[in-house]
Amino acid sequence: MSTLEQLYAQADKRRTENQLPYAGALSPAEAFELLQLDPATRLVDVRTRAELDWVGRPVIGDSQYAHVEWTRYPGAAPNQEFMQQLKEATSADTPVLFLCRSAARSKLAAIAATQAGFTKAYDLLEGFEGDKDGHGHRKTVSGWCFRGLPWIGT
Repeated sequence: MSTLEQLYAQADKRRTENQLPYAGALSPAEAFELLQLDPATRLVDVRTRAELDWVGRPVIGDSQYAHVEWTRYPGAAPNQEFMQQLKEATSADTPVLFLCRSAARSKLAAIAATQAGFTKAYDLLEGFEGDKDGHGHRKTVSGWCFRGLPWIGT
């Protein structure tokens, strides 16, 4: 088991190495460990409501989980209320881990949050379902589910 300091140091190392414009990035296992070590940390799931309903979501403490869509379903229109809803879900000085399907929208959310004054915005690498395998399926090569972390699905 890592310490909070070790987890944040790893996230910061990735920030530096990859020149990330937000606080850093954590692997799914590191993110889960951070959530266990620091009850103040929030996981903000930026997938659509449909993705949650059809695919599932991480199982963590209810007080640590928030759902704020980055884009709307159907049509993938940007959620114009994203920042307002994020501010309602958590505060700007709280560590926030952004999660999406495959770590694309979560990066954008971390950038937007940082630009809005969130000083501890992190990307959760690999996403919930991870990359596609050679057959076009997810949850088989990377991601929260593939890593065996707790989740509930349909």
